[in-house]
Amino acid sequence: MASPTLITPTSTPKSLTPVKPKTTTLVSATLNPTTATPTHPRRREFLSLTASLVSSVVPLAPAVAASDEEYVKETEDVINKVRTTITLDKNDPNVATAVADLRESSNSWVAKYRREKALLGRASFRDMYSALNAVSGHYISFGPTAPIPAKRRTRILEEVDTAEKALLRGR
Repeated sequence: MASPTLITPTSTPKSLTPVKPKTTTLVSATLNPTTATPTHPRRREFLSLTASLVSSVVPLAPAVAASDEEYVKETEDVINKVRTTITLDKNDPNVATAVADLRESSNSWVAKYRREKALLGRASFRDMYSALNAVSGHYISFGPTAPIPAKRRTRILEEVDTAEKALLRGR
């Protein structure tokens, strides 16, 4: 058993020695009027510098959306890929490659145009999105070599046809 430690006036353990307070210098800080929190002068300078840099680099006008001609061209390309891919024979050795190519192009088409507010109300976008969703859902569920059933294929081709007609009318 350890012997108890006796504290004598000449030997004081470190835990009982008084801690010398640290001295700090005060910097004049002001209150931020919107949040009522102190704002350091360096922080104010940094924020004003950052705001001026951002405003000089970032254009004030909103980003230009994809052009209408670009949308029409890319949609026609995807329509052609859908038609050729879903009409391929199931014994064709290029089916898996064609499906992978179609899925890649349809994913990029959807990613590019899904957030375009001007396109969301168009009939061509709605029908094309629905057709791509049906094709993609089929190949995700059943695999790239599974043929699309006749009823689903007919509906997809009808949606693609109506999307193409709407594109020609500018809708």
